[in-house]
Amino acid sequence: MNKRTIAEPYKIKVVEPLRMTTRDYREQRIREAGHNTFLLRSEDVYIDLLTDSGTSAMSDNQWAGMMLGDEAYAGSRNFYALEKAVQDIYGFKHVVPTHQGRAAEHITSQLRVKSGQYVPMNMYFTTTREHVERARGIFYDCIIDEAHDPANPHPFKGNVDLAKLDRLVRDKGRDAIAYLSIAPCVNMAGGQPFSMDNLRQVAAWADRHGTPIIFDATRAVENAYFIQQREPGYAGRPVREILREMMSYGEGCTMSSKKDNLVNIGGFIATNNEAFFTRAKEMVVVFEGLHTYGGLAGRDMEAVARGIYEMVDDLYIASRVRQVEYLGNRLREAEVPIVEPVGGHAVFVDAKRFLPHLPQEEFPAQTLAAALYVDSGVRGMERGIVSAGRDPATGNHRAPKLELVRLTIPRRAYTNLHMDVVAESCIALFEWREAIRGLKMVYEPPELRFFQARFEPVVP
Repeated sequence: MNKRTIAEPYKIKVVEPLRMTTRDYREQRIREAGHNTFLLRSEDVYIDLLTDSGTSAMSDNQWAGMMLGDEAYAGSRNFYALEKAVQDIYGFKHVVPTHQGRAAEHITSQLRVKSGQYVPMNMYFTTTREHVERARGIFYDCIIDEAHDPANPHPFKGNVDLAKLDRLVRDKGRDAIAYLSIAPCVNMAGGQPFSMDNLRQVAAWADRHGTPIIFDATRAVENAYFIQQREPGYAGRPVREILREMMSYGEGCTMSSKKDNLVNIGGFIATNNEAFFTRAKEMVVVFEGLHTYGGLAGRDMEAVARGIYEMVDDLYIASRVRQVEYLGNRLREAEVPIVEPVGGHAVFVDAKRFLPHLPQEEFPAQTLAAALYVDSGVRGMERGIVSAGRDPATGNHRAPKLELVRLTIPRRAYTNLHMDVVAESCIALFEWREAIRGLKMVYEPPELRFFQARFEPVVP
């Protein structure tokens, strides 16, 4: 077996200086930010693992394409480049650009969800669920139970549980389902993929019940890579080919291009449904812009188009996921509790096992994310009870089984030495974890509270 190091399939041409700060400085900044890492200024962050959304490094080819921006209000040639890229790689006929993914989610929910209808998802994502509920729809979790157990080694924890779908139809009727929202590499589960075999079964179920599948395709390429690596029959097949097969089982997708597509802004709706396409074009004009730019500059659409082709390069995607695995392996070797297996875009630290002395009502993941920043200037984010929000019927906190700190790795942005810094900080915190005290919430927005909520330490 070849044991030699495999380097990144690119070299660095432009660098951005990083700012080192003192612990005293960071303690002051986190207090001013209400112990919410979203409210920190980026200039005060050393290594930024808050998100992989819009934080990737673009290629020289993408930057060259930016200079070819056609900023015509209607019929920009860059739109047609984007349309062709989506058709070539994803296989969907129609494309409606949007300024980012949540705009695509908003339009899709407004057009496809009737009041009281259910939208089954393989676990929720925050903005997707928010838009469904704003359309008076109801989220229904249909992911397999293994996804709620961070220690379970199941290779495809993003799989859909067909028995849960059958139960929903039996209890509510098939007309009560608006569509299936299926996410590759499920974010809230720790970046966990679904298998192609499971997807085929879900597609057969959807066909029998006349229910469309709409992918949240944000991280579909990473899912395709895991299928290539883990699923029998797919070893050696190009990621590009696997992705195309995945998308063939759906009617369309919503897309945040700020992830897989390797750009800093952008998104789209893609579909094979002519009627839905026509309505989406009409609605995008109301909320975003004309259907041939959808809130984007021509240069941004060109960058998306080129990024779509770059993202399915097998050497690139293998390098991207290997860096995530590198960080995960360092934490695992030090017995820091993380979600297993390591996902495709982030390492998720299990805050419940990391801080077992803190009740969930003291926000262990929020607490740990703030402590990590103070220790080393590394910014991660909470994915637990704060992100889950409140039950609108009872007003109580939703208490998910998973209470996680997400360490999200931007694409082509950091080296493994940066991952060593992150790992060493997490390991140091784990060694004196019993000294970490919890937080209480002192300001709570009514929607998507994790973005702007503020906290204070719990006084012993």
